Amino acid sequence: MNNLYRLSLLLAGIGLSCVAQAHNPVCECEAHGQDEILCTGGFSDGSGAPGVTLDVIGYDEQILVAGKLGDDSRLSFKRPDGEFYVLFDAGPGHVVEIDHADIENP
Repeated sequence: MNNLYRLSLLLAGIGLSCVAQAHNPVCECEAHGQDEILCTGGFSDGSGAPGVTLDVIGYDEQILVAGKLGDDSRLSFKRPDGEFYVLFDAGPGHVVEIDHADIENP
């Protein structure tokens, strides 16, 4: 192969690797009143995550609330009794878990 062709392939590979870089998932949950929790999800580049799965799971691995983020990348739900965690799952490598102890009461 000639050097110009090799250089073209190298530059194309570098360009594709920049496009393929993933953005980190971000999810925050906060208490709204005594009984409601509001979670907002998205990505580190500032983009939202409408339609992404957000489940509330008990420590016994039972799904307590099966949900998806709305068009505004948010989901609210009634605070479950007992211990639980929130699982934001945008696919492999894009998962965030938030433990109930990290969601402060008002």
